[in-house]
Parts: sequence; C-alpha cells; structure tokens
Amino acid sequence: MRELLKVFKAAGDKNRLRILKMLEQKNMCVCELSAALGITQPSVSKHLSILKEAGLVTDEREGQWIDYRLCREKVNQYAPVILKQLKVWANDDPCVKHDRKTAAMLCRQEICKK
Repeated sequence: MRELLKVFKAAGDKNRLRILKMLEQKNMCVCELSAALGITQPSVSKHLSILKEAGLVTDEREGQWIDYRLCREKVNQYAPVILKQLKVWANDDPCVKHDRKTAAMLCRQEICKK
C-alpha cells in the first residue's frame, strides 16, 4: 500500500499534476518548468524529486541540461496506470491548456542562460 500512497500523493498536488501534463507534451528541464509554472527552481526540483520517487518521472542528461520526462519503465505497478489515465484526464482544464501553450513556446537556451 505504501507505493500506491506515494503515487497518489505525488500526483495529487496541483503543481505536480501540471508538471506531468506538460511532460506529456515534451521533455523539459527545471528552468523551463520553473518558467512555465511561475515558481522557483528549487520548488520545481522538490516537486520533480517527489514525482521521480513515485516512479512517475525520470531524468536524463542532455548536454548541459537534465531533461525530465514521463517514466516509461515500470518502477511500480501503480505509476504506469496513473500516467495512462492522466493522458485523458484534465486536458480541457484551462490551466492545463495554458501550461501546454506556454511550454510549447519556451526556449531553454534563452531561459537557462540567465
């Protein structure tokens, strides 16, 4: 039951849910997610750590950036089910639509050089 609660807790936060919905669209680094969400990079990193521990996201070095993406591996039995369902949930939510539009326009080379 511990793993199930970890996945629900990770997906149950508004900012973490917003992150998951943006990562459905593309891989993103901390600075991109911070810019899209309007929160600090340390806050984004904490959210990503919780999502990663729950098996919902994973990271991979891409040159100078660490890209975060939805986890494709089966870390536990619950995360893949939640990720599959999230693909059809909240797509019409105004906040999710705005986040996706914002994320699509972000240029990491511009954001991360600051």
